[in-house]
Amino acid sequence: MSILRAMYTGVSGVNAQSEALGVVGDNIANVNTVGFKEQRALFEDILGKSFGDGPGVGVRVARVQQMFSQGALSNTGVSTDVALNGDGFFVVKGAVGGIDGTYFTRAGQFKVDKDGYLVSPQGLQAQGYKVNPDGATFSSVIGPIQLTTAALQPRPTSTMTVTANLNASATSPATWDPQSPSATSNASTSITVYDTLGAPHTVTTFFRKEAAAGTWSYHVLASSSEVNTPTPPTGSTYTELTGGTGTLTFSSTGALITGPTLPVTVTFKNGAQVAGQNTMVLNYGNPPPPTGTGTGLDGVTQFSSPSSVSSQGQDGYSSADLAGVNIDAGGVISGVYTNGQKVPMAQATIAKFRSNEGLGRAGQNLFTDTRESGQAALGLAGIGGRGSLTSGSVEQSNVDLAKQFVNLIQHQRAFQANTKTISTADEMLQELVNLKR
Repeated sequence: MSILRAMYTGVSGVNAQSEALGVVGDNIANVNTVGFKEQRALFEDILGKSFGDGPGVGVRVARVQQMFSQGALSNTGVSTDVALNGDGFFVVKGAVGGIDGTYFTRAGQFKVDKDGYLVSPQGLQAQGYKVNPDGATFSSVIGPIQLTTAALQPRPTSTMTVTANLNASATSPATWDPQSPSATSNASTSITVYDTLGAPHTVTTFFRKEAAAGTWSYHVLASSSEVNTPTPPTGSTYTELTGGTGTLTFSSTGALITGPTLPVTVTFKNGAQVAGQNTMVLNYGNPPPPTGTGTGLDGVTQFSSPSSVSSQGQDGYSSADLAGVNIDAGGVISGVYTNGQKVPMAQATIAKFRSNEGLGRAGQNLFTDTRESGQAALGLAGIGGRGSLTSGSVEQSNVDLAKQFVNLIQHQRAFQANTKTISTADEMLQELVNLKR
């Protein structure tokens, strides 16, 4: 009977709009949920026959579609908060609702737990690639990201670098005297170096203009009170280090032609502890061929301008405690230590799917892979179509609140219209019943 069919058609519309209203309500409820992706109800009509030109018998929600558009990034200032800008998901492992498994999320609100693991608010462990012993490359094996909280091992200085200009117009001073270095040299620079126990020591390099054109000598000295080897001269203030004496020669254009050829070797005192042996290479620039491969202008030069040091550096540091965590755009997670060093510890794993819309919702801002999504392709941020990471930020929900309110109005009106279909069909049935009278 067509009237009854119309009534059931109205019922289908009421049910479909009610379900769609639930989808909109879920979106609105999660407008401030980090990493939440809005959904929309997709409607489809229902036919009374498999094929034919007869009227339909209503509507239903075919499925609820996830909308994986990018959410805005919000700065939090928390170093372990990280946002994905582009495609991909963070990978976490653990138990959700009593079920252990691998889950995927866009909510990058992580923290370091008592055991040093990087975990989500639910305690799920973030997955990544561990750093290799060389400290510069990463393993290809994926596992939980664990940050070491132990003190950073000191690194003895192995290279000292100086970039400076030596005045070509300078005159040769008196004969070199290591106990009166300032009076018998033309320029100097001091730098702090570290032994194998992380103790700091001041080392000073003195430059002296020699009689031959374009020739300077250099002398690397340390305080005699801090040196065991070479043996300090009796009553001396300074000790000239082994390999710390040599000659620099420059071309007519001021470029370095020959530089240091021997490393500096020294054994420092460390109180009652065993002394640490340091061998340091002096880097004063890269001469041109045949002695080098550079131009001779990237380190120490000799021009007719006042002697000055523009930069210097060394690669050692003392021991230190972990002060914080840094995550870069490629997902490299580094420990930041109290001595200013930043040491890589792991690199975050980012999952990518053929179909994000095929992922299943697991609650708690988590997704699971399904047959419709395909298996996760694991890789690094910024590579293979995966998004880059922004530390100290989170991705906000992509719900447009104004749009959801408009959808509320549309579904409400559609609900009302379908109830009119039911009430009208009811009135028509009542008229038929009244025919018997």
